[in-house]
Amino acid sequence: MLKSVCRFLPAIALAMTATQAVRATVPPNVQLAADQILFRNYGSEAASLDPAMCETVQEALVDADLYEGLTRTDSAGKIQPGVAMSWERTDPTTWVFHLRHDAKWSNGAAVTAADFLYAWQREVDPKTASVYTNLISFIGNAKAILAGTLPTSALAAKALDPYTMQIKTIAPIPFLPQMLSNPVLAPEYRPAIEQWGTEWTKPGHLVGNGPYMLQSWVPNDKLVVVKNPLYWDAAHVTLAKVLWVPIDNNDTAVKQFESGQLDMTYELPPGSYAYLKAKYGAQVHIAPQSANYFFALNVTDPVLKDVRVRKALSMVIDRDTLVKRILGDGEIPNADLMPFNVEGAAPVKRNWESWTMDKRAAVARQLLADAGYNEQHPLKLKYSYNTSDINKLVGLYVLSEWRNKLGIQGTMENQEWKVFTQTRHDGTYQIARHGWEADYNDATSYLDLLRCGSDANDMKYCKREVDALIAAGSQETDDAKRTALLTQADQTAMDDYPVVPLYQRVTARLVRWYVGGYTDLDPMDRLPSQDLYIIKH
Repeated sequence: MLKSVCRFLPAIALAMTATQAVRATVPPNVQLAADQILFRNYGSEAASLDPAMCETVQEALVDADLYEGLTRTDSAGKIQPGVAMSWERTDPTTWVFHLRHDAKWSNGAAVTAADFLYAWQREVDPKTASVYTNLISFIGNAKAILAGTLPTSALAAKALDPYTMQIKTIAPIPFLPQMLSNPVLAPEYRPAIEQWGTEWTKPGHLVGNGPYMLQSWVPNDKLVVVKNPLYWDAAHVTLAKVLWVPIDNNDTAVKQFESGQLDMTYELPPGSYAYLKAKYGAQVHIAPQSANYFFALNVTDPVLKDVRVRKALSMVIDRDTLVKRILGDGEIPNADLMPFNVEGAAPVKRNWESWTMDKRAAVARQLLADAGYNEQHPLKLKYSYNTSDINKLVGLYVLSEWRNKLGIQGTMENQEWKVFTQTRHDGTYQIARHGWEADYNDATSYLDLLRCGSDANDMKYCKREVDALIAAGSQETDDAKRTALLTQADQTAMDDYPVVPLYQRVTARLVRWYVGGYTDLDPMDRLPSQDLYIIKH
């Protein structure tokens, strides 16, 4: 579990220096393979390599190879110095980051504070139309700039000199160093963007500052990155090349692993853990994530705007059967939006979770009857999902639960990833597959899904009381009081059932025994390529 930086303390207590960094090193008794090449499956195809347009886990994984922020996350989930070699918190809402002088772009130009300022001002510029602005919204004035009421120059981030960055946040943000490791807050090379426009992320155009450089990208085939010799810590980067292979069918990915075409899969096919564990032993990895899988409910839909309907849908799902018999990969049943290992809020249990399923179903049927639905007037719903074995399997199971216990007539709609995410953002759906993997291990990452007008709020849910609780908790510097306020925000929102939580996700994948540096310690499951290496085999 990631540990948030302590609440406001004197600056000296919060100082972080590069001497604390722990880089991945190859043990002295390990012989490396001559060819340091990794074939890595990453699920669905990345839509963009522009940090300002980064939205999905897949894009963040690749972007972490190509760009480096002020901080980075290592394979154990710990925050390490990135471009910033040290930092301090000078008051509850002000941070100062000191950039290293040896950080360079892949073309040899120096990385400076101005590059971060340019990237962040570009991200908040309404003309850029950035998709995911939740993280940058923690910087002062960002929300007003995004709304078009302030100029980009008003962003509360300053380049005090070429190698010193000051950031003022909208509230005490103890997890700011965690946030800054996300590629969405990486620097950008202005000359390349101005020269190539929307084509700047193409091979031959992209200039990054990460441990790798983009060599080639053939959509729906593979994306290839090679070691960046100008990366400031290139001496500790062992892999020479990483081939990112987009395969959203997990059975296909396993077959490619078995035939030697992949060194790592992204996920396992549902229900395959026991079989694959018996076959491959320690090459099967499983670990809890700080991530939840749920169904988003469009609360503006004529049917789903009724909270009685939304509550009934959540009550009747047997989550234990779902995770143990349908999925079977160690997932943890969860009827709350918050994962059990999140920091900053206590998990909330609904009173009906302790009831028998017969009682839950009876109460749910009465809720639907009160809302006007019965055998003569059955409820009809459509579930939308992006291509994935798991999404389809979970959808079939949940729809069968609703049909058998509530008489609901459900249909399923499969969409390609880009179309699906747009459908969800536009709110042109009833029920949609959703999930959230925290960008930083704090309750506010999940609560941002429920804020009025949040970019991540595809449910279109809005309750001012919830927003007020989130705001109060965000301003609170006392740990216990902050946790109480954010827990209350979760409880209040979830009493309205804007989502149907199903389970807490786990990382379950196949990894070749000769992939060194791999760990199961990061609940965010980022596993940067620069921390991995290939053992002689």
